[in-house]
Parts: sequence; C-alpha cells; structure tokens
Amino acid sequence: MNKVILMGRLTRDPEVRYSQGEQATAIARYTLAVDRRFRRDGDQQTADFIPCVAFGRAGEFAEKYFRKGTKVAITGRIQTGSYTNRDGQKVYTTDVVVEEQEFAESKNASSDNGGYAPADRPSPSSAAGDGFMNIPDGIDEELPFN
Repeated sequence: MNKVILMGRLTRDPEVRYSQGEQATAIARYTLAVDRRFRRDGDQQTADFIPCVAFGRAGEFAEKYFRKGTKVAITGRIQTGSYTNRDGQKVYTTDVVVEEQEFAESKNASSDNGGYAPADRPSPSSAAGDGFMNIPDGIDEELPFN
C-alpha cells in the first residue's frame, strides 16, 4: 500500500502549468513544510519540506485558493522518478501525488498569528504563577464533573 497523509503549510504560492493538447490539465506543484514531532541530536531543522503535485481539478483548486502560509491536509501517494539533466547527470525525484486536499484551519486563523484563539478564551496573563489559570469563585456549580 502506498498512502501518505500530511499536514503542513505551503512554503510559497503553488506553481501551476497546463498540459498541452486538446484537453489541457492543470498541474500544480507546491512544497509543504511539515513539522517534525521530535528533534534529533544536533539537528537544527524542525520541519521537512515535501514536494507535492496535484493534477486536474485538484490542481485548479490549489491555483485558486492556496497561498503561501496556508495550512493544508493532504492525502496521496509517493511517486519516484528520474531524469537525465543537461549536464548528463541522472537526477532522482520523489513527489507526493495529491489525491485529496483540504484546508486545515479557517481563513481567519491563518490570517491571525498562525493559530486559533477563540474570543472567550482567557488570556495567558490570567494564569497563576504555577502556570495554571485561576478559576473564579462560584464557578464550581457550572463544571460538568465533580
């Protein structure tokens, strides 16, 4: 089975081209910066930059709606290939061919500081010195547990 699921942010606007022929097909290429869960010793890089390619309607969607910094979730498959460059050297490629793609956050969240902060959420300054938020008096009755 060849299945990839990724969530990350676009490093730049998608690059879109159209195939030649009677039925031109959109081909969108973009790179996702996907955060790593753990940092290896001595490794300063905290994200992997994964090249993705979307064909057809998925490519048109990427062209119309995706922009640098947009957080997206994709599913697809890994595709490897190779070609010989102008210098006669063989170059190996690895891409994720996008099968499904969707936004991973709201437009408002992506335009803010890169995160979601609901209006009724207490500010971090209301936290006590021990790192826990102070609970106002009389709120015990509203808690859904004992």
